[in-house]
Amino acid sequence: MGRAKSVTASPSIISDFKEITKMRLALSVVFSSLAGYLLGVETVDFKTLILLALGGYFMVGASNAYNQIIEKDLDVLMERTKNRPIPAGRMSVTTAFIIASIFTLLGIIILYTINKQTAMFGAISIFLYTCAYTPLKTKTPLAVFVGAIPGAIPFMLGWVAATDDFGIEPGTLFALQFFWQFPHFWAIGWFLFKDYEKAGFYMLPTGKQDKATAVQTIMYTIWTLAVSIIPVFGFTGTLKLSIVAAIVVFLLGIWFLYYAIRLFKDMTEKAARQLMIVSVSYISLVQIVYVIDKFLSS
Repeated sequence: MGRAKSVTASPSIISDFKEITKMRLALSVVFSSLAGYLLGVETVDFKTLILLALGGYFMVGASNAYNQIIEKDLDVLMERTKNRPIPAGRMSVTTAFIIASIFTLLGIIILYTINKQTAMFGAISIFLYTCAYTPLKTKTPLAVFVGAIPGAIPFMLGWVAATDDFGIEPGTLFALQFFWQFPHFWAIGWFLFKDYEKAGFYMLPTGKQDKATAVQTIMYTIWTLAVSIIPVFGFTGTLKLSIVAAIVVFLLGIWFLYYAIRLFKDMTEKAARQLMIVSVSYISLVQIVYVIDKFLSS
């Protein structure tokens, strides 16, 4: 049994690289920024699309690598993270730092070739994630609030890449992804509560798996739902939503809210895990509906 475990726990250099840059998370962020780009652009420029995908990937990869360097001593304490490349001793801090630095430079340079504002927002997201969110995680549950800012930038970043303009439209996209992150993160904080506790991370708003946390999760899910349908009312500039799309988005929000209410009722880690899975599906589906609606309506 012990031997089988050691075989499965010997990842390759490629899988370590994926782990240090959190490739799956990075790809989901790239998806958000591409959705934002498609919403903002009049005619799709595939060169810009590829640059945005690459720049976005490098930015997220850099943030994650810096995060794992800073948290290496805490990652050892948690089941979920102890086999990451640095705490497991498969990658040195120097190597990780070189990867993070190269990724930062590549990310900013690539986004700068799109336009200056895109590069600026990309740089802000790395700074906030690394220098504010990461250190705050062991100090206060408000870390989730700070972390929601860089987490909400990608959707907005796509629009700015398309238009070189920051106004009500990217602001709305930012607000949608900003509010969404609270139920998403708190669901993760709930079902990984014991693991986080070992490292001194208190991700839940009250610091506990209690009714007050569940109520706040419901409240932020309602805010997310409300923001998601605002474009149908016609005061978000060129960001528009048809009645049909707004109904679909609203129903997706009700589905999301149902699982937030289930967490309040059941107060279990299983309910929190379900809410997390639904939250990921929800944000991707809403972005897809927004994009499809734009191209069908134009």
